[in-house]
Amino acid sequence: MSVPNYLLSVFSNKCPRCRKGKLYRTNNPYNYKLVYDMHEHCPVCDLKLELEPGFWYGTGYMSYGLSVAFSLFNLGWFYLIFGLSWEGNSLFYYLVANTIILITCMPLIMRLSRSAYLSIFVKYDKNAASAAH
Repeated sequence: MSVPNYLLSVFSNKCPRCRKGKLYRTNNPYNYKLVYDMHEHCPVCDLKLELEPGFWYGTGYMSYGLSVAFSLFNLGWFYLIFGLSWEGNSLFYYLVANTIILITCMPLIMRLSRSAYLSIFVKYDKNAASAAH
C-alpha cells in the first residue's frame, strides 16, 4: 500500500495522521458561516484535531507567511505582464490588485494554514485508519 502524498493531503485539507479524513465539515470555503467549522475528531482515524486549547492561534503566523508568499507570487506575475515603476502608477495598481486577490483568497489561505499547521505537529501513521474502526 502506497503512502498518500503529503502536499496533496495538506492542500486538500485532509487529516495529517491518516491523510483520508476531511478536516472541515464543508468543502466550500466561501460559505462564510462555516469557514471555520471543523470536525472535532477526524471522521476516519478519530484524531482530536484541536490538540490543546488555543492551538489554532499559531495559524496566524502560518497565514501571514502564506499571504506574504502569495503577494510575492502576485508581484512576480504582475511585473512580468505589466512591469512596475514609480511613474505611471503601476505600483499602485499592483497594490490594489494584490489586495483584491488576497481578500478574495483569504478563506482558502486560512484553511490551508490550518491544515499545514496541524501537519507540522501530527505525523502520518499508516495504521491510523484501520486502528480506529
